[in-house]
Amino acid sequence: MARCKIIGVVALALAFAPALQAQSAYYRHAFFDNSQQSDFYWNSTAQAAAPSTLELQHRRLPVETKYFLSPPNAIRLQWQSQSGGGWDAEIHLVNFPNRFPELSGQYLYFWVYSPSAIAAADLPEFLLSDAREGLQVAEFPGSFTAPEPLGKYTGDLPAGKWLRVRVPMHSLRSASVFEFHPERLQSLIFHQGRADGAAHTLIIDQVHVDDEAAAASNLAAAGKAPALPVPSQLTATGYERHVLLHWEAAETAALAHYVIYRSRDGGPYEPIGMQLPGTHRYSDFIGSTDVKASYRVAEVDWSNRTSAQSAPAAAATHAMSDDELLTMLQEAAFQYYWDGGEPNSGMAHESMPGDDRIVATGASGLAIAAILVGVDRHFITRAQGLARLTRIVTFLERAPRYHGVWSHYMNGATRETLPLFGMLDNGGDLVETAFITQGLLTARQYFNGPAAGERDLYQRITKLWEGIEWDWYRDNAQSDYLYWHWSPQWAFQIRHPLIGFNEVMVVYLLAIASPTHSVPADLYYSGWAGQGERALAYRQGWSGSADGNHYGNGNTYFGIKLDVGVGTGGPLFFTHYSFMGFDPHALHDRYTASYFENNRNIALINRAYCIANPKHYAGYGADAWGLTASDGPTGYKTPAPDADNDTGTITLTGALASFPYTPEASMAAFKHYYRDLGAQLWDIYGPRDAYNPTVNWVSPIYMGLNQAPIVAMVENYRTGLLWKTFMTNPEIAVMQKKLDEATAR
Repeated sequence: MARCKIIGVVALALAFAPALQAQSAYYRHAFFDNSQQSDFYWNSTAQAAAPSTLELQHRRLPVETKYFLSPPNAIRLQWQSQSGGGWDAEIHLVNFPNRFPELSGQYLYFWVYSPSAIAAADLPEFLLSDAREGLQVAEFPGSFTAPEPLGKYTGDLPAGKWLRVRVPMHSLRSASVFEFHPERLQSLIFHQGRADGAAHTLIIDQVHVDDEAAAASNLAAAGKAPALPVPSQLTATGYERHVLLHWEAAETAALAHYVIYRSRDGGPYEPIGMQLPGTHRYSDFIGSTDVKASYRVAEVDWSNRTSAQSAPAAAATHAMSDDELLTMLQEAAFQYYWDGGEPNSGMAHESMPGDDRIVATGASGLAIAAILVGVDRHFITRAQGLARLTRIVTFLERAPRYHGVWSHYMNGATRETLPLFGMLDNGGDLVETAFITQGLLTARQYFNGPAAGERDLYQRITKLWEGIEWDWYRDNAQSDYLYWHWSPQWAFQIRHPLIGFNEVMVVYLLAIASPTHSVPADLYYSGWAGQGERALAYRQGWSGSADGNHYGNGNTYFGIKLDVGVGTGGPLFFTHYSFMGFDPHALHDRYTASYFENNRNIALINRAYCIANPKHYAGYGADAWGLTASDGPTGYKTPAPDADNDTGTITLTGALASFPYTPEASMAAFKHYYRDLGAQLWDIYGPRDAYNPTVNWVSPIYMGLNQAPIVAMVENYRTGLLWKTFMTNPEIAVMQKKLDEATAR
């Protein structure tokens, strides 16, 4: 993480399960290590009541970049407490998607520093809350502790010296009507203590929870604890604006994180960032070409002991051609699925950081496309790609199937279905299954050589494909639709019909193409492009617009005619997921002569909307566009180019996965994201998920659904590899003939 770092975006080495365990262990202890934003910490809130004052930025706590323990920053409290006034400053736990925020330990530790001495009586008070709202405790049954004087745990604070604070949380008294649960800690809150009228500054860093034994602490303090291993085999590779580091390390239970040091122009080595256990890669965004830098890496434990530094490795940034930049982009995003794949199954995580158990069926289908590109681009060998696909297929063969259909989410270690969206979501998910089937069929044709391993994979994928009962998900022979879900316990109770136009077009195409459980091609027009009242209400309901509620649209937006699409076209993933393998050039129906041209127009409308920027958000423009589903400041959202769904969040995959449709505009966006905003937006898996410049937010996670479309669609722009490969499946030609006949009727 270059310059700005966070509690961690991780790369999990697929070959080593301990890497996964290291990430899980880290998040059971880490509460705060540093801020992704360089000016204020997003996961904080603060306020002051006159005449007291507290330094604020956008009602959040400022970031300190001069004094820190875990580079490159810490949190700064700068206050003046006056009689009759007050202030409070809340540091909140980062809650990653789907990860239950349970911490392990009875002691809260954090480090404090002040440039000037502060008497114990003049330090603030603090309390803890197990609700995300902190002092408001709006979540039931949220609780908070009684205020404690910080000076009770620090004594007088000397100037210019870091001091470790140790708070036994089990001894804190609850001040709420509910019991306080240390394992659910969500907020560390400082507030005004004695009103001494003086200005004070307190720096806070490395907040974590643990059960560290006093004896171990004393050993570390006395310098008698075993020395930490030194990272080895450090390498540095220079690109246009960043340098990528990789190292090897023997990790022990004592390891808290790695610190990366950089020297420029022969100067001293300065700490520039940190990385988590289990992750042996680091991206240093330098920001310009022709810069030479040398690096070292060291291990650090929770007591802030540091190992000796590794042997140095040097690299230089250099100018790169557009073609080289695209290869760089693809390889970085590919690593999400390669280094970051779930170690037991080979499947893709829904998000990282997130719940390490959860693998996503649809994201894994997109990942297969990325792996094929990785083989073809020589990021990995053909043998490595075949081995990974074999692992994925083995997992799918043994996983629960519901009339041949896989669930949306599974446990990567046990294969069990995970009903993440509620009790009814405990069966088959036809859409996710279609996405992974598209990937599998592309892989079947790619690994179609004479070698025994490839022949075996071909046959096993064919058996999986032929076992999917698409017709079962019609519910009955009279149904006009395919349905999204079926459960052996709840049957079709969710009853979500698949109605277009949106991201699930490939479901109907594959269902018609099935050699064993096909549906009539006429279902495409009764269901996907249906004209009944239910279909019209469905389209208008999610879009908020009557434009396109008859599937065909025909309106012109920003001078661009849209044949098919609801409203102004919707989020851009509609043009990506179904077309990772299926070539939109080869698809037409009663409503458009070319889905490639229609997808292009959806992308052009999206870009034109961002240029017009009717809601006046910061950062939008001709080189900053791409409204589509992603992480957002308030969680997962589906931004789109319309008044209801435009939130100011730009999803990087939106423009980057649209390369086949808008190559010049997508390249301009890529160069802007990388060259101008790379310090915030570029990391070990390439471009981050999303950012919102209006509120100065950058996503702390990557998503499995967003990195693979970048890899795949850039390749479809460059060589057409995946389109050409998927379309060689003989069942697809049969499907096209059936659809043409239905279109003519």
